[in-house]
Amino acid sequence: MRLLTTLLVVLGGIGLALQAAMNARLREAAGSPVASALISFLVGGAALAVLAGLGVLGRGRVPGPGALPAWAWLGGLMGAFYVTLVVVAVPRIGTAVVVASSVLGQLGAALALDTLGWLDVPRLPLSPTRLLGALFLLVGVILIVQRK
Repeated sequence: MRLLTTLLVVLGGIGLALQAAMNARLREAAGSPVASALISFLVGGAALAVLAGLGVLGRGRVPGPGALPAWAWLGGLMGAFYVTLVVVAVPRIGTAVVVASSVLGQLGAALALDTLGWLDVPRLPLSPTRLLGALFLLVGVILIVQRK
């Protein structure tokens, strides 16, 4: 099951790279990075509404305002910031640099979250192997940015 989940996450990563290029093209037609991000979220929101209505992966419920810490409600802001930033960045620095840099940022934040247990994430120790993997990713990003 762990392998299947990992492969599905890899497919999700492929989707993010495709999304970056698609949204950059959408920006040209929409005339604004914010408008294109809004369109992207509206289409995604409609798809999620259909999946929720069909009960795919459970119907769920909207929790009350006091059911969660305030920070738990801000995930959508992170998504909006990221999608808008990608729409601006892809035409300027290319999809590969955007995706590689995004993954580097994600990994750095994820290692901090895991190591320190922030945002109610289970704590996982920072091992030399995990640190070495992050270092390799950093070197990869540097090489991709070089474009030579």
